[in-house]
Amino acid sequence: MGQGISLRMCTRLPRVAERLDEERLEILRAWGAGLSTSDRDELRAAGKAIVMLIEEIDRLQADVWMAGEAAVHRARAAEAAAARAPEPEPEPVAEPEREPEPRFQVDGADTIALTLSERIARGRAPTEPAG
Repeated sequence: MGQGISLRMCTRLPRVAERLDEERLEILRAWGAGLSTSDRDELRAAGKAIVMLIEEIDRLQADVWMAGEAAVHRARAAEAAAARAPEPEPEPVAEPEREPEPRFQVDGADTIALTLSERIARGRAPTEPAG
């Protein structure tokens, strides 16, 4: 039941459609200054509270502006660093392994024997010659 009442009350509250621009802030600042010089304690307290809130708004706006400037500065520094960074060197392409050439010239049966010993040294099984 309590939740239904609060929902109805929230829908009846006026919505803030416009933001506080500089003109409105100056009007509120003048009201706060005027109220803070009042003879009545509650009006003087309200005036001081308005002035304090306007000053806080000013500080927050400055903080937001400085944070935006810092973000722009960081983005520019990152772009400059990226532009200065050397491009990565391409990885060298491995050349296919070549069959080692015999260290000396031989003929016929000696060539087959040499070929067999090379294959055995490499760990390959010998193949039979075609023919």
